[in-house]
Amino acid sequence: MAKAAAKRAPKSTGRASTSAAGDAETNRAYLHSMLLQRRFEEKCAEAYALGKIGGFCHLYIGQEAVSTGSLTALRPDDYVITTYRDHGQALVRGISARAVMAELFGRVDGCSGGKGGSMHLFDKSLGFLGGHGIVGGHIPIATGVAFAIKYRGGDQCIVCFMGEAAVNNGAFHEALNMAALWKLPAIFVIENNRYGMGTAVERASAINDIFERGIAYDMPRAMVDGQDVFAVRAAMDEAVHRARTESTPTLLEIRTYRFMGHSMSDAVSGTYRSKAELDEYLKRDPISLLRAHMEAHGQISAAELETMDAEIKALCQDAWDFADASPEPPPEALYTDVLVESHT
Repeated sequence: MAKAAAKRAPKSTGRASTSAAGDAETNRAYLHSMLLQRRFEEKCAEAYALGKIGGFCHLYIGQEAVSTGSLTALRPDDYVITTYRDHGQALVRGISARAVMAELFGRVDGCSGGKGGSMHLFDKSLGFLGGHGIVGGHIPIATGVAFAIKYRGGDQCIVCFMGEAAVNNGAFHEALNMAALWKLPAIFVIENNRYGMGTAVERASAINDIFERGIAYDMPRAMVDGQDVFAVRAAMDEAVHRARTESTPTLLEIRTYRFMGHSMSDAVSGTYRSKAELDEYLKRDPISLLRAHMEAHGQISAAELETMDAEIKALCQDAWDFADASPEPPPEALYTDVLVESHT
C-alpha cells in the first residue's frame, strides 16, 4: 500500500494559481470553446423538441470544462475516443458545428454520413474515433490504439472518456490492466457526473473515490475538479507528458455534473435528484466560473462577451440551416460503409 501511495498522482484542488490560469488570449479561446458547446447543445434541445433530431440524444451541458481542458492539451496527431455523450468533445476536437448538426439530423453531410447520429460521431482525419453507444465497450479499443502507437514507435497518446458507470464493467478492468502491464500511452478519463442514468454513484460503486481503482494496476491517478477548466488542463498536461515521455497510462476521475437529464427523455430533476441539488451545482457552472475569473483579471468586458455569444449563436443557427438543407442518405447508402477491403 505504501508503494501505491507513493506513485499516486496528486489530487487536484481545482484552485488554479494566477500563473496556471492562463493569459487573456488562452482564456478567451477556452471561453469560446465552452460557450460554443453550451449554445450548440441548447440548439440541439430545440431541434429535438421539433422532431429534427430522432433517437437518443445526450446533452453535454454542465460538463464543458472537461472537454475543453482535456482536448486543448493534445496535438493534432493524437487520438480521442469517447461515449455516446460526444457532441462537446467532437466540437472541441475540431469537427465543425455544421458536420455535427448534420449528423444529428441524419443527413449526408454529417461527419458520419448521416448513419451514426448523436451517439456515433466520427472523424478519422482528426483522430476522433467515436462516439460509442455500448457502455464501456470502447475502453479496450483505446488500449488497442495505445498499443498500436507504441508498436509503431510513435509519441502520440489517446484520451479515452467514459462515465463513472462504465467502471463496473469487466472491460474497464481488463483494458486498464493491459495498459499498465504493457506501459501504453493511454489517458483514461472518468467523467463522474454522479449519475449512471438515474443511479447515484454511491449506490453502484463500493468506493466513491473511483480514481483509487488505479491502485490495482499501480497506475498514476488523480481526482480533478471538472468545473474548473484550469484544473482539468493542468491534470491533462501532466498525464500527456507522462504518456509521451514514459509511455505510461494515467487514470483521471474528473468530477463534474450534467445540468440536463441523462438524455432528452429524462426529467432534469424531481425523480432521482432534487431541484435543490441541481440548484447547488448550478452555482459552479464552469462557464460562469471562467467568465468570473476573466472579469476579475480584466481579460474580458461585458460588451466583448455579448459579441462573442452573439457570434456563437449565429454559428449554431448556421449549423442548423446547413443540416436542414442537407439531403437524407439515399436507400442505396445502406450498402456502403459496411466492409473495407484492403488491396495492399
